[in-house]
Amino acid sequence: MTTAHELSWFKSSYSGSENDNCVEVAVRPGAVHVRDSKDKRIRPLVVTPTAWSAFAALAAASLDG
Repeated sequence: MTTAHELSWFKSSYSGSENDNCVEVAVRPGAVHVRDSKDKRIRPLVVTPTAWSAFAALAAASLDG
């Protein structure tokens, strides 16, 4: 089992430059892990790549309009 510490996390390009209020994501085959950068002690949310793609598309659409 992969732990949150073993994953390669990255932040959204929309995250603030002050490293606050950031969402971090780690991708591995079959799973997308999502966490709040302020509290890494909380177990990340894990969703399917399909669910993550749908969420990302919806979020991008809301930024456009």
